[in-house]
Amino acid sequence: MKIILNQDVYNLGEEGDVCVVANGYARNFLLPQNMAVLFNKQNSAIFQSRKTAIEKRKKEKRAASAGLKEKIEAITLELTVSTGDTGKLFGSVTNANIAEELKKAGVVIERKKIELPEHTIKMVGEFIGKVKLYGTESADLKIIIKSDKKIAESVKAKKTAEKPVEKPVEKEEVEAVSEEGVEEITPGEEITETEVSESVNEA
Repeated sequence: MKIILNQDVYNLGEEGDVCVVANGYARNFLLPQNMAVLFNKQNSAIFQSRKTAIEKRKKEKRAASAGLKEKIEAITLELTVSTGDTGKLFGSVTNANIAEELKKAGVVIERKKIELPEHTIKMVGEFIGKVKLYGTESADLKIIIKSDKKIAESVKAKKTAEKPVEKPVEKEEVEAVSEEGVEEITPGEEITETEVSESVNEA
């Protein structure tokens, strides 16, 4: 079926474009959603009269897309996830996860416009995702996936390194205390009452 797009449709075309699509797709989705109208002389004449306004909007969208491309390519998304010893994720990182992280960075993108290697990411490492923008334009997005296990081990090692080492007591210090404060007694030697009395009197 031949139609004229009433608005931009992802993976199909832009406002004002004439497209040929499956009858079911047009009747069940595009036409009921007012995303397109049937191609005929009357509708073609209406769009021709709106051509200047449509081209102006397209120009504005392309300019906005260029600015968004620059912003996305300046971002590096870092996600910390749970993994096993081999670096394999318990689960996967999807385009929905990336869309949410981009939103936190101030960029709102529909998840269906985000393409990941192998559709999902299942290992730690660095990856490049594709973000579809206006028309045929797209942006490269750098993604770094980190293991929470590795980070925990790194923090533990850092704390261990920062822990103060107790200084061992030198033998000479122990002997000095013995000589200055305590009178040494030979094993088996008895102390007489007189000696005890003299010690008390001296004190």
